[in-house]
Amino acid sequence: MKIAIPYEDGAIFQHFGHTAAFMIYTIEDGAVVDSQLLPSGGAGHGALAAVLGQDGVQALICGGIGSGARMALSEYGIAVYGGVSGDADEAAQAFAEGVLDFDPEAKCTHHDHGEGHTCGDHGEGHSCGDHGCGSHGCGGHTCH
Repeated sequence: MKIAIPYEDGAIFQHFGHTAAFMIYTIEDGAVVDSQLLPSGGAGHGALAAVLGQDGVQALICGGIGSGARMALSEYGIAVYGGVSGDADEAAQAFAEGVLDFDPEAKCTHHDHGEGHTCGDHGEGHSCGDHGCGSHGCGGHTCH
């Protein structure tokens, strides 16, 4: 099985739609057996689903994620394990062992990012992290 994690400096990059790369992990018999960096090619938001789908990814581990991105990923049969942060390798190993702590409801539903819209309100695949929650703030709110 192949899983993807938005990746930067060894950590789960929380800015899903703007990630420069994914770490792709191959899981076999409850262990990570391989990992490779996959550049996103500058694709954003929903287009990332195609990048991952074409690489044969079956699951995505990420932070917050919008409904549009979830729908795009589901069209490629990619399961989403959201609400995860920290070390990417540790998350991949926890997933392989079946002990990953994730939030199946992780999304961004109410944050106004000062861009004239709310995350996920127009199905573009925006995720909570797509607008920099945590990096420049979302009106004092945090993403879940």
